[in-house]
Amino acid sequence: MKLKLKLHVAAIALVGAVGGPAALAADSQSQIPTSGEKVAGAPFEVKRDWGTFKLADRIAAKVKAGEKINYVFSYQASGIPLFSPQFAAGFETGCKLGNAIYPLDCASIAPVQTDANQQISQIEAKLAAGEIDCISIEPVTSDSTTAIVNKLMDQGIPVFTNGVTSRGHEFTNFTQIPQLEGETAGKIVLDWMKANNKDLKVFAVSGGDPTQFWAQGRMKGFHETIAKAIPDAKFVTTEANGLNVSYDPGQTYDTYRTFLSANPDVQFIENVDIGAEHADRAITSLNKAGQVFTIGWNVSKGQLDGIDKGIQVAALDQRWSDQAAFGGPACAQFLKNGVILPNTQTLLPVMKDQVAGARAELDRILNQK
Repeated sequence: MKLKLKLHVAAIALVGAVGGPAALAADSQSQIPTSGEKVAGAPFEVKRDWGTFKLADRIAAKVKAGEKINYVFSYQASGIPLFSPQFAAGFETGCKLGNAIYPLDCASIAPVQTDANQQISQIEAKLAAGEIDCISIEPVTSDSTTAIVNKLMDQGIPVFTNGVTSRGHEFTNFTQIPQLEGETAGKIVLDWMKANNKDLKVFAVSGGDPTQFWAQGRMKGFHETIAKAIPDAKFVTTEANGLNVSYDPGQTYDTYRTFLSANPDVQFIENVDIGAEHADRAITSLNKAGQVFTIGWNVSKGQLDGIDKGIQVAALDQRWSDQAAFGGPACAQFLKNGVILPNTQTLLPVMKDQVAGARAELDRILNQK
């Protein structure tokens, strides 16, 4: 899910990388790498620890002739507020970046609402029609697309995944590491507490679907980091029983209001996906501003408002737009240059002094054509 402007991203050392450490794209906010691992035999044959990938003959013939390839981007859903517009915009950016390297005919597919079975059916339909030469997939869960990823790779179609940790045979999984994300959130809160003389003891963790692998990692990393620094901290909810607030704005708001009313001693809430702004609203509606604080993932105008008001400590931007854009240049680099782009994702925290820049960047992403 990082709009902190001009934040330096640590370079990642790569074995056999072109030009050494991964170079970031010219856009100072982008985390999409422009170089990576030059693989002997790629794109036609690549040996990995799980086996050997052999590019399908029909795709190899296109590459040798310099013909356009069919690039497909499959993502979770096209109708989720906040998330879907940024993924759609990222896909368009990725198509442009990829076409600057190798000619692509780009197409995106997604269910309206998250539906793993429908997502796979859409991919299967494209595959049966011979319309996939390279694909980037954002899975619903870490295992939901494993079978189709491995099937595509076995048929010689290059696969890259993004947005959710995945356990398939894709070349690159471009996303965050959940446990590290949670630790980052915990450290940010601890630093904020120290800087603002806050002695908070009662915490809670929550999310739209707290059973997911990525949600569990974010909650667990946060819980463990806070507990280690504050031994007498109390967690009303942990990764074992995280508060499920849903992804629906109205339901999320109501759930937080009910939770805070039933647990008046709670002082801090972590939301691990898109709902922190509704926790902020619930806090305001219960006249608890200055008593209860939050931290959340991703960037929205509502979260930026919460940061401005001093309710939300930070919005942790995981760069949805970069995740969605990654597949275009990844496919183009692989097919044109035999290069596998690496995972260079890190969280970029947006705090009060970054809000103005974050608003401008969010507007740019949502309004780009």
